[in-house]
Amino acid sequence: MYHPYFRGKQFELIAIRESASLIASAGFTPVIEPVRESLGGLERTLQALVASGAQAIVVVNPRHGHYSGSGDGITAMLERDHRDNDAIGAGILLRSETTLDEATRLLTTHPGDQVAVLHAGFMDARGIADALGERMGTVRNLFIEDQANRLYRRHFVNSTRILVGDGFEGQRRQRNADYGEVDRFSDLHVTYSEDGMDGYGDFLTVGDNFSESGGPAYAVAIHLTFIDPAQDDAMFIYHFVSDSNDTPTDPAGKFAQALAKLVWKLDSGTSNLLETSAVGEFRDLHQRGHFPGLGHVKKLSMVHHLETLAEYHRREAHA
Repeated sequence: MYHPYFRGKQFELIAIRESASLIASAGFTPVIEPVRESLGGLERTLQALVASGAQAIVVVNPRHGHYSGSGDGITAMLERDHRDNDAIGAGILLRSETTLDEATRLLTTHPGDQVAVLHAGFMDARGIADALGERMGTVRNLFIEDQANRLYRRHFVNSTRILVGDGFEGQRRQRNADYGEVDRFSDLHVTYSEDGMDGYGDFLTVGDNFSESGGPAYAVAIHLTFIDPAQDDAMFIYHFVSDSNDTPTDPAGKFAQALAKLVWKLDSGTSNLLETSAVGEFRDLHQRGHFPGLGHVKKLSMVHHLETLAEYHRREAHA
């Protein structure tokens, strides 16, 4: 069903580890694209997922980060630690610059049934479909929504197909200060089956735009998603943004300003925000006047997103 797409930064891996039990019980399958040279955090994350009974997909040829040139180290780690573990599958990322020969080599290197193929700009749909051959019925095909159109996706109708959208795609902004209070995020959690898909995914509250470091924060923004029953259960996202945004000084003060807006909205009773464990921690941070660092804030935002979707699907299953 739901395939949240993570890059392997520290705060993202921590979010997965802390949510491992939730991910397992909800039947989610995280996709992890490792971007850091050290794989220790990734290994601990996979161990936590396996211990909780969850599945995961690890991209073996990342687009970004240390392994963008060669993912042999990732392949070696999976072979060493998860060769006989059906819960952890290799993800093969097919980009516009990926050749059919390279794609075929990766499929040969990872022959198991748990392989996932991620289509992100690759052009030769017929060629890769032919290369999959009899494996089509067991391989998962994940399509990055704006990089694999409907005509392309038609070649994989006999497989498990997942559509991965980006809730930030229509709201690209260079600065946190430019966000309004709320934007529409996605309706894929409601409509994926109408598109002939077997599941859906997204880049959570970070988006597909990757950078090695965020740089100095002139503005601090807390991004929190919510589902609106009055809008056919569409998902929206709040952007609680600080006010003092002229200089990069005092990130703790900026966070306090953004957090005060979040708590005010929660207390208004009109937010539609689910009172998740992450929201509970935001309330505690506000009460204590504590700034935990921007990575921790992003982690809480992602955990809240996972909890929100888990509750939505739990409610739908019992409707």
